[in-house]
Amino acid sequence: MSADTIARTAFKQGTKPLFDYDKHWASCYEPAPYLPMSRAEMDALGWDACDVIIISGDAYVDHPSFGMAIIGRLLESQGFRVGIIAQPDWKSKDAFMELGKPVYAYGVTAGNMDSMINRYTADRKIRSDDAYSPGNVANKRPDRAAIVYSQRCREAYPDVPIILGGIEGSLRRIAHYDYWSDKVRRSILLDSRADVLLYGNAERAIVDVVHGLSKGYSFEQMSSLRGTAYLLTPSRRHWQADMIEVASNDVDTVGRVDPIINPYVMTEDVDSCKIEQEKPSDSPVGQAMTGMSSQYAGFVAEPVTNKVLNAEQVDTDTQVVQMRGMNTQDNKEYKPKTALKHKLKMPPREKTVIRLPDYDHVKSDPVLYAHASRILHLETNPGNARALVQRHTSGAGNSFSAIDVWLNPPPIPLSTEEMDYVFDLPYARLPHPSYGDAHIPAFDMIKFSVNIMRGCFGGCTFCSITEHEGRIIQNRSEDSILREVEAIRDTAPNFTGVISDLGGPTANMYRLNCKDENIEKNCRKPSCVYPDVCENLITDHSNLTKLYRKARDIKGVKKILIASGLRYDLAVKDPEYVKELVSHHVGGYLKIAPEHSEEAVLSKMMKPGMGSYDKFKAMFEQYSQEAGKEQYLIPYFIAAHPGTKDEDMMNLALWLKSYGYRADQVQAFYPSPMATATTMYHTHKDPLHKVSREGGDMDIVKSGKQRKLHKAFLRYHDPKNWAILRKALQDMGRSDLIGKNRGCLIPPFNASLEGREAAQDSYQSARKKNSRVGNDSIKRQNTSKNGSAHSQANHASKKKVSKGNFQTQHTGLPPRKTK
Repeated sequence: MSADTIARTAFKQGTKPLFDYDKHWASCYEPAPYLPMSRAEMDALGWDACDVIIISGDAYVDHPSFGMAIIGRLLESQGFRVGIIAQPDWKSKDAFMELGKPVYAYGVTAGNMDSMINRYTADRKIRSDDAYSPGNVANKRPDRAAIVYSQRCREAYPDVPIILGGIEGSLRRIAHYDYWSDKVRRSILLDSRADVLLYGNAERAIVDVVHGLSKGYSFEQMSSLRGTAYLLTPSRRHWQADMIEVASNDVDTVGRVDPIINPYVMTEDVDSCKIEQEKPSDSPVGQAMTGMSSQYAGFVAEPVTNKVLNAEQVDTDTQVVQMRGMNTQDNKEYKPKTALKHKLKMPPREKTVIRLPDYDHVKSDPVLYAHASRILHLETNPGNARALVQRHTSGAGNSFSAIDVWLNPPPIPLSTEEMDYVFDLPYARLPHPSYGDAHIPAFDMIKFSVNIMRGCFGGCTFCSITEHEGRIIQNRSEDSILREVEAIRDTAPNFTGVISDLGGPTANMYRLNCKDENIEKNCRKPSCVYPDVCENLITDHSNLTKLYRKARDIKGVKKILIASGLRYDLAVKDPEYVKELVSHHVGGYLKIAPEHSEEAVLSKMMKPGMGSYDKFKAMFEQYSQEAGKEQYLIPYFIAAHPGTKDEDMMNLALWLKSYGYRADQVQAFYPSPMATATTMYHTHKDPLHKVSREGGDMDIVKSGKQRKLHKAFLRYHDPKNWAILRKALQDMGRSDLIGKNRGCLIPPFNASLEGREAAQDSYQSARKKNSRVGNDSIKRQNTSKNGSAHSQANHASKKKVSKGNFQTQHTGLPPRKTK
């Protein structure tokens, strides 16, 4: 089932397409050349006020690769006047009042990246640059920008609603582990004081919310909108009074269970699972209740048939439906209480809300945190996801109160017609003129590229794309994509005829979907390609192959490159696509991401085994030879991923050496909010399987010394790493890998290579030897005694490229020879 099918079903049930709303009165104004960033621009447009003002941590680039531009132009198309305040001075409220008081709402986003990831490296070191700022200048946004911006908006105009969105808010919508403070933080809704949080790609929600506000609706009246999250206080709990509450343990039992075909099969759906039906009553599943009593103080086992828990009928502190709980009186006295038994079937999903363990519980109990993470990732399919609720406490003593964070089910994906509508809006496709000639590296990277789809069904545990964009692929039409290619050709300054990318989160999921509507609607697997490509997944790449051919046939387009990451396990299912890609769309080097070589680590990443890589490599080399081209694969790897041992990294280094790879850029695992691998990092548990208190602990790389070692293994060829590797190999009993023989990983100590001064100069990566600073990507440099950074960059950019050199930012391989 495709996004189109899901959207059409929703349209029949009352959801409006984005282009079917009645326009707001301000639609009488012509579209703005750029959304205004000053009162002078508003005056030139004839506006006395902005209906919505968007606050963003990024520089304003009016291009569909930037979230603020999409939301701003979309609201403009609905007839609203939208202003932009980009990278405001957050130290006072004054900058947030620059455009005056918005009529309906502030829209707040930290930008295209989480502000903490933007400002800090994976080793928690502050970055010296910011690709989303003019001139690549750092420190243009605060830590936790979404919170700071929202608070300043509240100070500026206390009565103006605040709509929080973007990836920072989306990935922090419930209690979450925060890598930078090394603790579990509460939902961002409480700290930001926003009225509503829109998570995921929020086009539907933002249009509904702003139209609702313009008609005088309260947030209570809009509380059922999908893709939104609210705070429910005791006085506002009537918002969702008609919902039936089910505890999270009724969905996914904490405890030991037998393995099942789908590790995400729900306990209430066991009757539909043949394997579960055949299990003996004394199996771990049958004993799960008994095991629960030892895991939860104050509870005893009591199986409940057709378990349903209604918040109005059972004490609100009850967390586990499957247990006989305890009533509390003043949080001191405990009296046994029997959970209500019902003869009703499980309620309809649209009327069900799952109660996650409280914030106080997940904050102090890693097992419950891992359990809550599993539930969150279970409820991601828009076809069957249910609402979630999590209690957060507020205040202390007499001011103590319980506040619930309520998450509605994820948004309905956009249809192809709606995707075209969004991407065909009148973007200027350039940074705002106020930035002058300053380069914005993030724009330089994508200005000649075209986004053809959204979403990813890969489910990689270290990635948060699925949690934000969803796993249903949302596609643009072929005509819309080709129109954008032509627009780049006709309007983009300095266009040389090369389209740098036709892609998205992945290069080759365009128009791939489940072959059966019912299977898709009921599926709860976290990935369509792990451990193997699902037999129900359509893997025919012919639509993408046809698109490539039509795009490269456009007059004035010399070449179409593919720069997005390729899912090679999918590509090998369609040899014709691989041949088209390799023959016409590789610029000498193709990026792919096996991430590791060891099966134990790959299983924690939910990545395919190296067999798929070997098969793709063989096809790549065959078709490159047939095309008469010398081309290379550039594999990317992650160091220090949860579940990785030192031996795993050693084996990866040996694998790299056997293939002659010398990694130039090293990526260490970065625990981003809400990612499954981040849960592993924090809890030492594997939420891909049923979570248990007894055993199942994972190897986690946390110390700076071990993270440095794992990165050193990826760069085994650098003399600066030989000392740390030599000691590690000796400690591991692998001194046989130290020597001058071909099978050795590193050489014996050599003073001429490993002396302090020699080590600094003895190794120079191929990237540094074989690349130059381009006009569109001048990296921020410090001024030296020999001259300014600007003059050095200009000198580098004018350097003539000799024959035989290939300009690349990605490789440690030898230069491509030019015939």
